[in-house]
Amino acid sequence: MSHTFSDLGLSSELIHTLSGLGLETPTEVQQHAIPHVLRHSDVLAGAQTGTGKTAAYGLPIIDQLSTSPQTGETRALILVPTRELAQQVFDNLTSYAQHTQLNIVVVYGGVSIKKQTEQLKAGADIVIATPGRLLDHLFNKHVSLNAVGCVVFDEADRMLDMGFMPDIQRITKRLPQTRQTLFFSATFETRVKTMAYRLLNDPVEVQVTPQNSTAETVIQMVYPVGKHRKSELLAYLIGANNWQQVLVFTKTKQGSDALAKELKLDGIKAASINGDKSQGARQKALDDFKSGKVRALIATDVAARGLDIQQLEQVVNYDMPYKAEDYIHRIGRTGRAGQAGHAISFMSREEQGLLEAIEVLLDTRLPQEWLAGFEPGQVNVELENHRRQSRSSEKRKLKARLGVHKGRGKKKR
Repeated sequence: MSHTFSDLGLSSELIHTLSGLGLETPTEVQQHAIPHVLRHSDVLAGAQTGTGKTAAYGLPIIDQLSTSPQTGETRALILVPTRELAQQVFDNLTSYAQHTQLNIVVVYGGVSIKKQTEQLKAGADIVIATPGRLLDHLFNKHVSLNAVGCVVFDEADRMLDMGFMPDIQRITKRLPQTRQTLFFSATFETRVKTMAYRLLNDPVEVQVTPQNSTAETVIQMVYPVGKHRKSELLAYLIGANNWQQVLVFTKTKQGSDALAKELKLDGIKAASINGDKSQGARQKALDDFKSGKVRALIATDVAARGLDIQQLEQVVNYDMPYKAEDYIHRIGRTGRAGQAGHAISFMSREEQGLLEAIEVLLDTRLPQEWLAGFEPGQVNVELENHRRQSRSSEKRKLKARLGVHKGRGKKKR
């Protein structure tokens, strides 16, 4: 088994760059995948989130393109399902390619298309894209895929979940028949493999961790609780444990916004991130969370595949996910790169079936614990009174900031 990047066949220049970034030892998926990618094999790779899949395909692509003549044409395409993941992949690849002449361009929706158009027309060796925005550029002839020698499907299972298959089919029709194709994901359902094998040519399968597994460093716990007391329980856990950074998943966009407002009333700085937000608002919420200005980031599953937050210790499933596979991706935001993490799930009586589906997928029983004062069907009067007092204080502060005082309310009729 290889223990350094130099053992994998990467160039000395790229290894020097990785050393400067503090990357000395490849992860298991990188050890297995990089040699196959360098040999131009098609690859179907499955590994847990946070194990370095981006570098597993990004490093050999950069290595090969940087040592071949630039033509001004796009030679590698990386397709991802969300804006956040597109930006994350772009940030990683630009750091790896910092000492090369490669031009890397990222394109996704929610932002102006003009700047992206200018960058594409100036020449992009590598394009990282969400399918919808890439089709916009292809339709307007801002970019051509005729010279693409390698295409990557990152989180391909998520793209299927989000209904991208028609877009993917339209894109693949514009790709050369002879090309290298790479599939990387944390979970592989049967239908994902079926799609993969239609696009791959005699692929090498790389599965470095058991399929549909979670990191051993993540401690998982399920709290049964009445659905109307979930926000109260979340505020209690954040305060009692003095959590400074917690990522919370809800099942709906409206639910994420509502929960952020609830937490603010409890005196906890929170922000929401979902598909209804502009890209600028989503990026600001993420930046504030990373910098510590916000303690709780409330997200829908659109964020589960694109958030890379260093040393994030707490993830909470406020709502149990409808799809069992999403549980793996949600809690994969913590315990990354071998670090410790906690994954807590709130389960109402109505969500028992969703928990059972997750346990079937993981082939394990998740531990459950009734938290004193929050047992299903119980109401903790002392905690509820404290919460009301806290909310009244927050409302008074808010009114003071807005200049709302007694005698300035509605006129009497």
